[in-house]
Amino acid sequence: MTLPVISIVTISYNQAHYLEECLRSVLEQDYPHIDHIVVDPGSQDGSREIIQAHAARLSSVVLSPDDGPADGLNKGFAQARGSVFCYVNADDRLCPGALRTMGEFFTMHPEVDVACGAIRIIDRDGRPAPRKRTADRFDLARYVAGVCTVGQQGTFFRRAAFEAAGGFNVGNRVCWDGELLVDMALLGAHFATLPKVIGDFRIYSESITGSQRLHQRYEHEQVRIAAKIAARGIALHDPWITRWLRSAYRFNPFRHLGYLLVR
Repeated sequence: MTLPVISIVTISYNQAHYLEECLRSVLEQDYPHIDHIVVDPGSQDGSREIIQAHAARLSSVVLSPDDGPADGLNKGFAQARGSVFCYVNADDRLCPGALRTMGEFFTMHPEVDVACGAIRIIDRDGRPAPRKRTADRFDLARYVAGVCTVGQQGTFFRRAAFEAAGGFNVGNRVCWDGELLVDMALLGAHFATLPKVIGDFRIYSESITGSQRLHQRYEHEQVRIAAKIAARGIALHDPWITRWLRSAYRFNPFRHLGYLLVR
């Protein structure tokens, strides 16, 4: 089996406490074709010393200032040489065997553009929650309704799909990952899901998700993204249907059982 080169971008800004663990989770993968790019726009907490310690094993290091996370990711992927892309934030990590699983999957499924695996939720100290999170089948209307969960830490996509979408929206500072999936879907990308844990998502009080400090801005971006989808002629759910879908999604016992069973 000819496995693809997988390009992984890690963006880091003053995340020295977690960065070493993140880098090792990528560099110690049992996979022959790793293209790991690290982007640091100006950390002053010792992160750059950690990056330098691993520089010999990294494919590229980008140390120039950027205009936020989406811009940093675009700069990182501009250095990529792989045909399959993913990104792992400095406070998250890949699970052992993740790259081999995804490399083999893309080789065996040339029709797939975006593959979404499951994720684990971990805390500040790396302790996993008992439940995992499986990825839902990506659907634009359900995404807008808030009942389509996809973990960025378990999502990989082909270079061609990323480039066709124009990369990440630099102006989006809160949900650039979701908007990229939307943009790829609007262009006809073929999505697939894998019932296997690929990455760990760290949630803690200082993180964007954990703090909820950007919730209002997130809601604003979601309204804008919904308008973009609707402008392409895709029917969205009425508000009362959306409320019903959210309730059904929240209390769906089969979904929660799946979270317990996935490995």
